Amino acid sequence: MSGFWSPEQEALRATTRDFVDRHVTPYLQDWEDAGEIPRSLHEEAGRAGLLGVSFAESVGGQGGDLLDSVALQEAFFEAGGSSGLAAGLFTGGIALPHIAASGNRDLIDRFVRPTLAGRLIGALAVTEPGGGSDVAAITTSARRDGDHFVINGAKTFITSGVRADFITTAVRTGEPGHGGISLVVVDKATPGLTVDRALRKMGWHCSDTASLGYADVRVPVANLIGEENTGFYQIAEQFVVERIALAVHGYGIAARSLALTSAYAKERATFGKPLASRQVVRHRLVDMHRAVEVARTYTREVARRHVAGENVIAEACLAKNQAVEACTFVVDAAVQLHGGAGYMHETEVERHYRDARILGIGGGASEVLNDLAARLLGYAG
Repeated sequence: MSGFWSPEQEALRATTRDFVDRHVTPYLQDWEDAGEIPRSLHEEAGRAGLLGVSFAESVGGQGGDLLDSVALQEAFFEAGGSSGLAAGLFTGGIALPHIAASGNRDLIDRFVRPTLAGRLIGALAVTEPGGGSDVAAITTSARRDGDHFVINGAKTFITSGVRADFITTAVRTGEPGHGGISLVVVDKATPGLTVDRALRKMGWHCSDTASLGYADVRVPVANLIGEENTGFYQIAEQFVVERIALAVHGYGIAARSLALTSAYAKERATFGKPLASRQVVRHRLVDMHRAVEVARTYTREVARRHVAGENVIAEACLAKNQAVEACTFVVDAAVQLHGGAGYMHETEVERHYRDARILGIGGGASEVLNDLAARLLGYAG
């Protein structure tokens, strides 16, 4: 795929790889074991201009678009960054777009600019204990009381929820269903907002995840993002970007696992010959390569079409599911070809194997996305 990226995007990729080499790979296993990412890494990423690549310069970003973000993410994984680290370090990518798009200068100055600079950490709280992927079923309520909303409810599976300084929270301000949902920025220090539990997970170990409680949390009405009762549509507008990002996670860690496995197969000798001399191993590596290339090529094309202004809601679903399938196959094969070494903690392919499992669940489960695509493509009865 040489020649796909512009010179500016190639420079961004080089900057990203250098950042990962210097600031990530020497310490990543320690962060995995500690279960969190140091705040200093956000500051380093902000100074390097990596946190605001796809945000407009008017809100503190670098003025790029989704393709620039894809270029950065690919390089991040190529250099050895993990899916869990990307999820936690770049949480602003899901916490901030709604605020930036609202044009609210006060909220942008208070939350967007400092987060893109690495001084604050944001989180997005949509999922609830009983709701899962059904955004329209949100029950966390926000009752108007003068110049404040009083919020009550619970959120779960919130990425960066433990470390976050503020939470972009989906609440119900109106009637049942998708028409009564709003987005509100809740400062973490607000009385009544609690981290009920830091959640332990199969993968994404360095990315903290929380269950949050809201008990009579009073938030100024000025913290409302956009118009009241438009939250569902604001969330939906970001689904394409989120699903493409998760697709890049999928083929990104798959490509990294393939590179590690190819090198290992050439170095590891069995019965007097390198693993790569075995036909069955070479064929498996080719199958892994094919899976990565198909997912990567399709996702890049969907991202290009999105940037061009096309409606690619269905295609984003397909891209994510294709990348998830490719990743599932490749990381499993990588562990298998590494043998016992691949099963050991602190072996990189073992980490990618664990991290891969969430990708078919987050951002819309594969089954939900297939059903959505079926309706959009005209296959539903």
